[in-house]
Amino acid sequence: MFRMGYHPKAFLTLKKNIRPGLTSRTRILSLLENRTASAKTIARETGLRYAAVLHHLRLLEAEVILIRKGNKPYSWELTGTGQLRLTDSI
Repeated sequence: MFRMGYHPKAFLTLKKNIRPGLTSRTRILSLLENRTASAKTIARETGLRYAAVLHHLRLLEAEVILIRKGNKPYSWELTGTGQLRLTDSI
């Protein structure tokens, strides 16, 4: 159904996975694999709108792929679950 090239953790179990969402979440997760970042930084570096970044961050947090740290503005980082790459085991 979907082409390979999406981050394995971009697929959600609680929501419908559509291509624009998968693409956005892949961009966000790829950035967060290297370091923690605020939503504003993520939006600036990925080229996504701030509201879209917040939406996807909250979806990924509900799936326990990301956690937010600190006080506002929050820093987002991958959880242990989010750091596992499924492509390594295929």
